[in-house]
Amino acid sequence: MPISTAEFSHRAIIFITLALTPLVVWLLFDVVLMVTGAVLIAVLLHLVAWPFRKIRLPRALALAVAGFLILIVLLGVFYLFGSGMGNEFQEIMSRAEAGQKQLTQMLQGSTFGKTVLSHVQQGTFSLPDLFARAFRISASFLAGAAIAIVAGAFIAVEPELYRQGLSLLFPQRYRGSADETLDYLAGALRLWTIGQLIDMAFVGVTIGVASWFVGLPSAYALGAIAGVAQFVPYIGSIVAFIPAALVATTIDWSTLAWTAIAYFLVHQFDGYVFMPIVQRRMVSVPPALMLVSIVALGEAFGITATIFAAPITVSIYVLVTKLYVRETLHEEVAVPGEAGVKALADERSSAAD
Repeated sequence: MPISTAEFSHRAIIFITLALTPLVVWLLFDVVLMVTGAVLIAVLLHLVAWPFRKIRLPRALALAVAGFLILIVLLGVFYLFGSGMGNEFQEIMSRAEAGQKQLTQMLQGSTFGKTVLSHVQQGTFSLPDLFARAFRISASFLAGAAIAIVAGAFIAVEPELYRQGLSLLFPQRYRGSADETLDYLAGALRLWTIGQLIDMAFVGVTIGVASWFVGLPSAYALGAIAGVAQFVPYIGSIVAFIPAALVATTIDWSTLAWTAIAYFLVHQFDGYVFMPIVQRRMVSVPPALMLVSIVALGEAFGITATIFAAPITVSIYVLVTKLYVRETLHEEVAVPGEAGVKALADERSSAAD
């Protein structure tokens, strides 16, 4: 059946918009990262403010208290880094560099080792240089972080304003579905953040205790490295093991073996026992999908994209599951974040009181 000119134009606009969306996202991916950071900051503020909202503090006051508590925690962390933990990190770096040299000398004693070194040394690998590049702070990074913090505070104070603004971008007949989808996204990111913070704390504490039990120096700092690195699922655990292994190399080979066993057992328990228990109440994304997304985004957009790859993957997974699998294919599937919608509704009702 022939279609009218108006209908043809409408379909053409939709097709062009969908075709150009990946290009726009590619060109403005830095903005996507800043928005992701702002949303995570808003979610964190609401999580910390939640107990104060339960005792009927006004939203603005509860968020102010939450922001103050987060600032105190950050200042405490910086104080530890500047005193005792700073010395521990310095020791880790010096021991790791010595371990790297010792490992290099050992590999030079065999044909296979020389082959490995010939490939590694093409990139002039150095652990201190690697960490220096990873944590180098540029002016653009600081500007993006400042924008994300300010934007996150604004979103936390008036989430309904931005939710309604996004909803108004859709035609009237789609606004109900758009509102529901935004609620699912917010619920999924809230639950993912809670689960990730729990997992980071668990891994940081257990790795710190395991490092102390094995006899590694600066076990406190190694636990902190493991906990922070756990923010990036799967990849972070490998990155955190490298300095521990190099430190263990400077002691003896039995310590290296026990370190590898300790890290392996902690992450196996975390992956197969602890996190499945947490994810039953939080958000679960297929591990292979999460790993591929982290590697792909990191390869395409750099280390900053790797850091935010997990929440971006969670968001995309929610959108595909909700809008395509459930509403287009009409399959009865659970949507991540669906369980968090009730909590968001309760929060809005308490804000209205």
